[in-house]
Amino acid sequence: AGAVPEEERCTVERADGSLSTGVMALGLVALRLVAVARCPQAFRALCTRQQLLAAFGERRVRLSTANTYSYRKVDVPFQEYVEQLLKPQDPAALGSDTLYFFGDNNFTEWGPLFEKYVPPPFRIPGTSSAYSFGIAGSGSGVPFHWHGPGYSEVIFGRKRWFLYPPDKTPHFHPNETTLAWLQHTYPTLPPAERPLECTIRPGEVLYFPDRWWHATLNLDTSVFISTFLG
Repeated sequence: AGAVPEEERCTVERADGSLSTGVMALGLVALRLVAVARCPQAFRALCTRQQLLAAFGERRVRLSTANTYSYRKVDVPFQEYVEQLLKPQDPAALGSDTLYFFGDNNFTEWGPLFEKYVPPPFRIPGTSSAYSFGIAGSGSGVPFHWHGPGYSEVIFGRKRWFLYPPDKTPHFHPNETTLAWLQHTYPTLPPAERPLECTIRPGEVLYFPDRWWHATLNLDTSVFISTFLG
C-alpha cells in the first residue's frame, strides 16, 4: 500500500496453528492475545473480486462511517462500492467522511457465503458466535473502540492491529481515521504508551479479548471476516 507502513515487529503473542482447540479455549478465557496461522481454505476462492461481484454485485450493502461512534449509514449497491468507493484512504479525510463496508451484513442475502466459512476452532464456553464480513481499501480501517470478545481472520490483504487493555485508554480523536492517527499521534507516543500491535496476513487469525481497545488499518485492499463471541 505504499505509504502505509507495516510495524517493525509484532508485539502480540503468537501461537502455533497446531495448538489444540482446548488449549486455545483456555487461552481465550485467560484473555491472552493470540495471533495464529492456519491453513488456507476454499472460502478464499469465493472471495475474489470476480466471484463476489457475480454473486452479490446487485445487492445493496450498508456502509458505516469510519469513526468511533459510526452514526451515519449509507446503503449502496455492492458493485458501486467495489468499483467507486473501494480506493486508498485519503489521509486528510475525517472518519465521518469515510465509508467502510464492515459489520452491517444482511445474514439472509449473504447467508450462502457465510455457510461456506469454516471458523477457527476457538470457543469461549457459554457464548455464541456471529459473523461480520468486510472489504476495504488500503489505508482504511476503524479507529479505536471496544466491544465484546472475538477473533478476526484476513482472507486477502494485510491488516495491522493496535490494541490496548481496558484500563489503558488510548490517545485519539473519535473522528480521526486510523491512518491519520498513525501519521500524527503514533510517532509522538513514548515507548511505554505505545499499543500492542501486529499485522495479520491471509489465513491468520487474531483474537481480541473482551473490552480491549483496538484500531485496525488495512495495508492493502483487504477482505476479512470477524467472529464475535457474545
